Amino acid sequence: MDESYNNLPSSHLLGSVPAVVSEESKTTNYEVPEANMQIFPPPNGGGSRQGYQTLGSPSEGFEQQPANNWKGFFSISSYTQYFNVDTDIVINRLISSLYPITGDFFSKIDANPDLYGLIWISTTLVFMLAAFGNCATYLMQKHNNSSASWSFDVSYVNVAACSVYGYAIAVPVAYYFLLQYMGSNASLVRFWCLWGYSLFIFVVSSFLLLIPVEILRWIIILLAGSVSSCFVAFNLRSYIEGNDLTVLVVASFCLQMSLAIFIKVWFFP
Repeated sequence: MDESYNNLPSSHLLGSVPAVVSEESKTTNYEVPEANMQIFPPPNGGGSRQGYQTLGSPSEGFEQQPANNWKGFFSISSYTQYFNVDTDIVINRLISSLYPITGDFFSKIDANPDLYGLIWISTTLVFMLAAFGNCATYLMQKHNNSSASWSFDVSYVNVAACSVYGYAIAVPVAYYFLLQYMGSNASLVRFWCLWGYSLFIFVVSSFLLLIPVEILRWIIILLAGSVSSCFVAFNLRSYIEGNDLTVLVVASFCLQMSLAIFIKVWFFP
């Protein structure tokens, strides 16, 4: 039955078109694009590498190599090692800055000097000097004359930023080049770390400088300046031990005391 139906003529039916097979199609050669051969599973018995590997692809991964030329100065990855500290390390170094007589700060940061303290402490001190300086001026003015008018001085922010950042960056750089010129070993990152943590005592003393008693303010700032100056001087002396560079140690003490007096005179008059 099926064979009889298949043999029926269908050319007379409406719309039927006989199939035409071109002879060229039989002889046409199709070009297959070059395939990218792949190997699956991965070679060597499928170790730690997963998935498939394209044939001819490099076996090594995308590992970042540290920049050894001048371009490394403009790479963020070059500075990540100086921020590799946790809360416990930072707190320990902050406490060390309040005990200046020991002079062992460089031995604590020798394996891992950081710039986190420099940036964080300097920025905190800038905003605290600008805010507390205006508050102290207001309290002193109201203490002397309660009816006098008072206005917020925005210039405190600019002066605090220029003085604190300029001092924390420029002074260590100057000491680095001076020691290099005199033939002594020096590390700029360690100097930045030392001077950065030396400013922490001024952050603490800013709260006490709000007290509207002038003589008490001078006592507080002189004590804070003495602690900060001794911290820098004693650690710098232990760092350059063996070299007759006492003048640089004395100069660091005087510079730190000058900063303390400047803070008192300008922000807490």
